[in-house]
Amino acid sequence: MPPHRAPVGPFPEGADPESYDRLRRRVLWSMPAGIYLLGSVAGERRNLMTCNWVTQVATAPKLVAAAVESGAYTAGLVRDGGVFCVSLLAREDRALARRFAKPAADDRPARTLNGVAYLDAPVTGAPLAAAALAWLDCRVVAEHDLGSHCLFLGEVVDAGAPEGEGPLAVLRMEDTRMSYGG
Repeated sequence: MPPHRAPVGPFPEGADPESYDRLRRRVLWSMPAGIYLLGSVAGERRNLMTCNWVTQVATAPKLVAAAVESGAYTAGLVRDGGVFCVSLLAREDRALARRFAKPAADDRPARTLNGVAYLDAPVTGAPLAAAALAWLDCRVVAEHDLGSHCLFLGEVVDAGAPEGEGPLAVLRMEDTRMSYGG
């Protein structure tokens, strides 16, 4: 555990907080999770951010939840712009996910963020990685303060994927050496 991070409770009675926190984080990190790029836009500001807390939460309407650290640049953009786009990456695109751990440098004339080509999502205009295997374009319908994170619920207003049927081989947390959360 990093020395600057104190264990977060609650803890079972009699448990050593540090050992229990390590165990709990290991279990939470083992939960299956994808690695996505979350695109956000507000006015002239735009960003792509590596994100793994994204999931479908309803079918009628089609809703996607994305949890973003409360103080992150992306949280402000999603809040101000009211939209986000989820770029699903291919399993071999591990290096691409690592490029967006910090706010991206926007080169508008080249249409790149951190040197990676992006497109504007057709409905919302949020950036999506040009290399995305598939994508979901979402309008925010609700926001919930979760303390360390904000949970944005977005209604899917458009989507794109390659022709064909069946599951896509998307990048997952276990395909990387990244760990976040818990």
